[in-house]
Amino acid sequence: MLKQIPVAELQLGMFVHKFEGGWFDHPFWKAKFLIEDADRLAAIKASRVRSVVIDTEKGRDLAPSGATPTEPFAPPSPPSAARIRSIRQRTAVQLTATTPVSMAQELETAGAIAEKARERLNRAFIAARLGKALDVRKVEPVVSDILASVRRNPQAFSGLMRCKLKNEAVFRHALSVSALMVALADRLKLPAQDIHNCGLAGLLLDIGVNYLPQASDPPGGDYRNLEARVWQSHVLLGHRALRNDGDLPQLVLDACLFHHERMDGRGFPQACQGEELPLVARMAAICDTFDFHLTGSDRTQALDPAAAIAAMRADEGAFDAEILRAFIETVGFYPVGSFVALSSKKLAMVIDEDRKDPMRPVVQAFYSFETGERIRPYRIALAHGNDNERITGIADLTGLDLPDHAQLRELVFLSAYRNHAEA
Repeated sequence: MLKQIPVAELQLGMFVHKFEGGWFDHPFWKAKFLIEDADRLAAIKASRVRSVVIDTEKGRDLAPSGATPTEPFAPPSPPSAARIRSIRQRTAVQLTATTPVSMAQELETAGAIAEKARERLNRAFIAARLGKALDVRKVEPVVSDILASVRRNPQAFSGLMRCKLKNEAVFRHALSVSALMVALADRLKLPAQDIHNCGLAGLLLDIGVNYLPQASDPPGGDYRNLEARVWQSHVLLGHRALRNDGDLPQLVLDACLFHHERMDGRGFPQACQGEELPLVARMAAICDTFDFHLTGSDRTQALDPAAAIAAMRADEGAFDAEILRAFIETVGFYPVGSFVALSSKKLAMVIDEDRKDPMRPVVQAFYSFETGERIRPYRIALAHGNDNERITGIADLTGLDLPDHAQLRELVFLSAYRNHAEA
C-alpha cells in the first residue's frame, strides 16, 4: 500500500517509493529503496524534500496514533565501538599497502574505501547541483585508495560494487568505472601518473548529470531514462565544468568529452571516429559501457557480467578491438558476479578469478538444474580441479525459484566470503 507521509515521520525500515519534489531536491539518485541506516535517514530529512511516498508492503508502516510501532524490518545491529576502532586501524594500514592479497582479505578494506569515496562524491555532486564551483581536489584522494585496492587484488573492489545492492546507482557507477579504468590502465602498462588520472577520469565521467535542468525528474530515478537529447547533454555540461576547474590534465577532460563516442563515428557529441579518439576516450567508452550494461533502464535490460562482455564483443564498430581484448583479460571472460552453468548440471556464480587461467575462475555452486532445488553452496576452483567440471555457458535463470538477479548476486557473493572467512 502506498502512503504519503511528511519527511519528519520517516523511520528506519520504511521503503521509499517516491520523493515528492524535484530530482535535485534530495541527495539520492535511486528513487526507490529501503531505509536501512541512520545516515541515509538523516540525509533525507536534511534535504529539501518535505514529503515522501512509502510502500508499506515492502517496509515498515507508520504506527496508529498511540500505538507501538510495528517492526517488519529490523536493521542490523551496529558494530561495537571496539570493532569499529579495530577496523579503522587495520584499514589505515591496508590502504597504503600494495602487496597482493586474496579476494577475501581485500573485501573489508574495499568496503571501507567505497564508503569513504561515496561520502566525498556525495558532497561534490550536491555542491555541483547547487551551482557551486567544482573542486576536484576533494575527490582526487579517492583514486589513490582505489588504485591501491586494485593493485592488492584486481577483482575485489569492482566485484564488491557489482554484487552489493546498498549503493546509490550513480555513486556505484562512478566508483566501478574508476576501478575498471585504473585496472585497465595498469594492464596496458601506462605511466603511473596516467594510471592515476585514468582513475580520476572514471570518477568524473558523468559529473555533467549534476548540471542537467533541475526540472528534469528521470523516470525511476535513472537519468538514462530522460529524453535522449537531455541526457546526452551531460557530456558537454560535464566537460565544461571540468574545464572551468582550470587545473585538470587533458586526459581527464578528453575522457569526459569523448566517452560516448564510437570507433565507427556513430557516437556523440562530436561523432569522432578511429584515430581521432584519444586512448583514454577509447578506454573510458569500454569501462563505462560495461558497467552500464549491468544496470537496466527503461530502454535497456540489465545484463549478466558475462553477457555484457559478449554484447560488447558483438557490437561491431563500437570499441577499439585491442583495448577491448585487454579489458576482457582484466575482468575475465566470466567476470565476478556472472551466473554460469556447469557441466555437472549445477548453477554457480563466479566469485573470483584465476590469474593464470581466466577461462576457469573460482565459482560458488548453489543450485541443481537436475532437481530444480537449491543445494548447500560450495566453492569450486575450476582451474585446480579435474576436467569433468567446467563452465558450459552463461546460465539462464528464467523460471527458477530464485530471488531477482541483483539480490541473488549479493546473497551468493557475500555469503561465499563470509563462509570462507569462517571456514
